[in-house]
Amino acid sequence: MRAPFIKLTDAAVRRSGRCILHIDSFQLAEGESVAVLGPNGAGKSTFVGLLTRDIHPLHRDVPPVEFRAQAQPLLDEVKRELGYVSSSTQAQAAVHLPVWEVVAGGLFGSLGVPKRFSVGLEHRQQVDEALSQVGIADLAERDMTTLSSGQARRALIARALVHDPSALIFDEPCAGLDPQGMFHVRHAMRHVAQQGRAVVLVTHYLEDIIPEIERVILMKDGRIVADGPKCDLLTSENMAALFGIPATVTVDDGYYSLHANY
Repeated sequence: MRAPFIKLTDAAVRRSGRCILHIDSFQLAEGESVAVLGPNGAGKSTFVGLLTRDIHPLHRDVPPVEFRAQAQPLLDEVKRELGYVSSSTQAQAAVHLPVWEVVAGGLFGSLGVPKRFSVGLEHRQQVDEALSQVGIADLAERDMTTLSSGQARRALIARALVHDPSALIFDEPCAGLDPQGMFHVRHAMRHVAQQGRAVVLVTHYLEDIIPEIERVILMKDGRIVADGPKCDLLTSENMAALFGIPATVTVDDGYYSLHANY
């Protein structure tokens, strides 16, 4: 059995007097990958906030969130071990900086390299390696604002990889991308998983769930309603209930697809 990387126990989040998320029990092992699937309003983003410690749950005598068995880990440690990629952050990265400098910012927790720091040879090698891993080493000197949406998304993945985290969280990674962009982002996710890093994929779409992810969590109305192997959970009946539409699920070469029955 692998040691737990992150553990949630009776974790509740309230906003304006209303409970918007309640996780009875969740555990992610070291190196384990999981997809979190659910409709808008299911609580997926709040769930991610608990993992990254950007959102804090209600106090409990038993710690609601443990990171490598620590109830109060240093935030720097959490950020060092978790990389984060989100479609919503892409607008923030539309800056007149070369791609390599945006990626290097991941070493400092910033967008670009802070003025008080300089990028030495070792740091630049880390940046070049991260860019190579996502297949855009040739774009290192390009201005970020000249990239396509898919290229920019891969630059953000490289930024999340550059400090060598143990796990990457992909929050709706293919939102707003064309088929080419989706292909390359999903390919990058596969590469991350094949390296042995944990992948936490948060998505609306079955098509985002790469073959390397075997475990799926279904969320609805702020709760986990199912947790298990994707071959058991990604059925037409379950997806119709989760999204509230008549639907059919198909599988092709390890990838699942959801088709609405109009």
